Amino acid sequence: MRAALNLSIDAHRSRLARGEEVMLEDVVLVDTRPSAEAVLLARERVARLSVCLGRLNDKTRAIFLAHRVDGMTYQQIAKLHGLSVSSVEKHVAKAVMLVTGWMEGW
Repeated sequence: MRAALNLSIDAHRSRLARGEEVMLEDVVLVDTRPSAEAVLLARERVARLSVCLGRLNDKTRAIFLAHRVDGMTYQQIAKLHGLSVSSVEKHVAKAVMLVTGWMEGW
């Protein structure tokens, strides 16, 4: 009995030192890629957003994209376009309202 107990303890210590063996069947692989449906829906949303942005007038679209995509501040945009900061704020607000309305349901 004592020999069997010592062998069991030695085997346990050995597994701890080398790391536990894992059977391939016990491993669960998780696929983190989006599903085909999620990819398709994302493409449809991007296409709809592109149409929405195309409906904005050129100046409003340029100001909106400069702020939201390029990360420019209102002061930087105002200086670039020769506008007041208040005008830039109004263009961004107008674009947000229109795009939000057009994108409803997505």
